[in-house]
Amino acid sequence: MQHDNFPIPENELQRLAALRRYNILDTLPDHAFNDATKLVSYICGVPIAHISFIDESRQWFKSEIGIGLSEVPREISFCQYTIMESELVEINDTFLNERFKDDPNVTDGFKVRFYAGIPLTTPDGYNIGTLCAIDHVSKTLNENQRNALSIIAKHVIVQLELQTKNIELDKQKKIAEKAVFAKDSFLANMSHEIRTPLNSIIGFTDLLAQTNLDEVQSEYINNVQIAGENLLLIVNDILDLSKIESGNLTIDAEPFNLKKTLKHVYNLLKVKVQKDVEFNLYLDADLPEMVVGDQGRLNQILVNLIGNALKFTKEGEVTASVKKVDETESSYSLKFSVKDTGIGIQKSKLKTVFDRFTQAEETTTRTYGGTGLGLNIVKQLIELQQSEIHVKSELNRGSEFFFTLTYKKATQSQSTLKMPSKNDLGQLKILLCEDNVLNQKLVRSVMNNFGFELDTAVNGEEGIELLKANKYDLVLMDLQMPVKDGYQTTEFIRNEMNLDIPIIAMTAHSLVGEQERCFKVGMDAYVPKPFKQPALLQAIKTVMTKDTAAEKKRILDLSFLDEMACGDPDFRQEMINLFIEKIPHDIAQLEEAFKNENVLAVKMLAHNMKSSLDIFMLEDLSNCVAIIEEEASTGQISTEIFDKINILHCGIHETVKILKEL
Repeated sequence: MQHDNFPIPENELQRLAALRRYNILDTLPDHAFNDATKLVSYICGVPIAHISFIDESRQWFKSEIGIGLSEVPREISFCQYTIMESELVEINDTFLNERFKDDPNVTDGFKVRFYAGIPLTTPDGYNIGTLCAIDHVSKTLNENQRNALSIIAKHVIVQLELQTKNIELDKQKKIAEKAVFAKDSFLANMSHEIRTPLNSIIGFTDLLAQTNLDEVQSEYINNVQIAGENLLLIVNDILDLSKIESGNLTIDAEPFNLKKTLKHVYNLLKVKVQKDVEFNLYLDADLPEMVVGDQGRLNQILVNLIGNALKFTKEGEVTASVKKVDETESSYSLKFSVKDTGIGIQKSKLKTVFDRFTQAEETTTRTYGGTGLGLNIVKQLIELQQSEIHVKSELNRGSEFFFTLTYKKATQSQSTLKMPSKNDLGQLKILLCEDNVLNQKLVRSVMNNFGFELDTAVNGEEGIELLKANKYDLVLMDLQMPVKDGYQTTEFIRNEMNLDIPIIAMTAHSLVGEQERCFKVGMDAYVPKPFKQPALLQAIKTVMTKDTAAEKKRILDLSFLDEMACGDPDFRQEMINLFIEKIPHDIAQLEEAFKNENVLAVKMLAHNMKSSLDIFMLEDLSNCVAIIEEEASTGQISTEIFDKINILHCGIHETVKILKEL
């Protein structure tokens, strides 16, 4: 039966808007909808079933059995009437139905004799489509079949809602990822901008400390050095929030003078004490002089805790105390406590006081300042040292923060302070490529102290011209420079000039994977800014020796491969040969897929490489491909993947080289 028009629901405009909200029209087949259609056909015992949606002019089939069309005009559909109803429409015999007995799809076409259709109703009450069962013979559904159709129709709507929510979540995820990328980019740039002047402050202070100073001057310089180191640690933590989030912060184990460290922190912070506050430091008489641990992290923890106590205490006292609570043959357990008579913390807020960007009261930031990040960093630093921090507090009575750390005992031969090593390399002529004037002056002063001659270039292009005109023993290379950066300059020196002169990277732009990239382009060592004179001199000594490659050579663990080989040397060698042939080809394909933004290929290649890397117990490289696979699974190519592919390339190149030597 052909219609010049068709019935239109009163809420047609809102109904169409609800339909479009799901973005379902003209989409590809979906297993969830196909399975629902099959279920309708099976439960009702019919040869024709479908899930369809009706827009202004057509009935479009999302899923169908026995129809073979993707859409029909709305005016010739049975379902144009079904969407006018609120419940199941069942026509047991179309031959006996006045509306449909002469319809072309009854007398001919699909030869519809039985029709059961239930409207697909959105949670807000709009009929956007139908779920139907159709047969060529008359029949009647039983109660169970009708209930099943109702349940499946609701399931279809739930599926649509889920898909819509997933699309929205995906959008929000992409927005969040962009925000994270923007944060990382901002922090990376800020890292360079803050660390560059900080490098000069710390460097010149170290130089000043090596001059003839009286006792008072030495104390002042010492405090400036400690403050500079603490500032650098705090800056590094803030700029490496991603490291904190991923648990990549590490704890060092170096010998240091515990009592001196505690007194330095005390002297550094006593200038903040208000006039009505008494600030005390109590050290246990049995406290060891020397311990092995992370001095910088202890500084950071105590500066945060004591700094908070002094900030929130207007009168009374602040007491920092350290006592030995246990001792074994190899270690000391020390309890640290910071107690104050300040504003205190409400009992209900004690559980959240260590949360990031959280302070005990909303007015705290306005009244006292601060970011709310300090206690969160403190908590994580203490947990990284296999301990935990506790707090006791009473509002308007004060607070006590306390924790216990275990430090290894220091041997007699271990020393806390290491002055720059003596120069035993003779007269070296060094080229510095650096655009920052303060850093140029700092490095020149340090090189003069070492007894080296220094020329300076303000960018890579100028450095190349100086290399062409003069003979140098070594290049100190900043990575971020105008005209030609450190990477481009090094590649030109290695590939165009064919020079094997040692090159040491020096940069404040300390990003993930940067060290590996430096080695990849041909640099020989890497010294992060702010640099310490002993570390720089050691790097110079290392690269000036003949066997610099040995310093960076990877040590392979083939124990798992040997276990798999069960004593068969031929199998062992076959696996090594397979790795040498296959993995470099895989990394080349991975890099090509990355360049072409082929996310699926990146994901599959990373997944396939992981098992091979695990066999050779290359844990760091296996972690790289796992991260690459996980990132690619999100459907986007990120800078994280770029860094990891660079690291992976370097590691595989090095591994293959070692395996070939075997």
